[in-house]
Amino acid sequence: MTPLDNQQQEARDWFEALRTRICDEFEAIEREAGSDAKFEFIPWERTDEDGTPGGGGVRGQMIGTVFEKVGVNVSTVGGSFSEEFARQIPGAEEDPSFFATGISLVAHMANPHVPAVHMNTRFLTTTRRWFGGGADLNPAIPYQEDTDAFHARLRAACAAHDPTFYPRFSKWAEEYFWLPHRKRARGVGGIFYDRLEGHFEEHFAFTRDVGEAFLDIYPKIVRARMDMPFTDADIETLLQFRGRYVEFNLLYDRGTLFGLKTGGNIDAILMSLPPLAKWS
Repeated sequence: MTPLDNQQQEARDWFEALRTRICDEFEAIEREAGSDAKFEFIPWERTDEDGTPGGGGVRGQMIGTVFEKVGVNVSTVGGSFSEEFARQIPGAEEDPSFFATGISLVAHMANPHVPAVHMNTRFLTTTRRWFGGGADLNPAIPYQEDTDAFHARLRAACAAHDPTFYPRFSKWAEEYFWLPHRKRARGVGGIFYDRLEGHFEEHFAFTRDVGEAFLDIYPKIVRARMDMPFTDADIETLLQFRGRYVEFNLLYDRGTLFGLKTGGNIDAILMSLPPLAKWS
């Protein structure tokens, strides 16, 4: 992989710093629950089919008392898209070379009252360069106050940059995190955005604020719910819900497809899958 330019390095440094802060906060929640669970960090390297080094990343995973399974991955990769895949990526039609760096997080919770969550932000370079990402809440047992708080925090992050961002990106999340074959949403939404290009500093600032918003609101929701009692019926609801989550991630998720098409680490790509799920 060629040396990083200033923008690529700046984005990479931010994603790695955010990863550290998120993992520290999640470990703090585990300690509050009386657990000594910690993240295990496993580095990995990517190579092209011809053996050319193509960057890599670090897969972070924790199995705990509150977090039944949580993955926080960072990656910085580069190389060339296949001819078929290049046709689907802006700016790659004329030159298949690419660079991508980002953070991806999925948390599956032990208590059915605590919502699962997904967050990722990324910076991708071809002959063009852009930011994308988002966050969405996925409760098996929804609470309107959690949904409202999550959306309010993301709305505030969007409003600080552009009044059109939240209406656009929350609608995009509704459309994106949708299971067509089930005719239902994956969760209660959030925001989803992609291909913010042409203004690096402005869009990088927004992407940082999305990360900050997530780090602010999600731990608050976890702490409010993690000690709630639950029943066997609640666990059944959780396992059935996770089945729908699996269906979306394997059938429709762009990040899964991108990782598989670019030679990513399989364990990191599939870390979004829950440890247990059920189909009746």
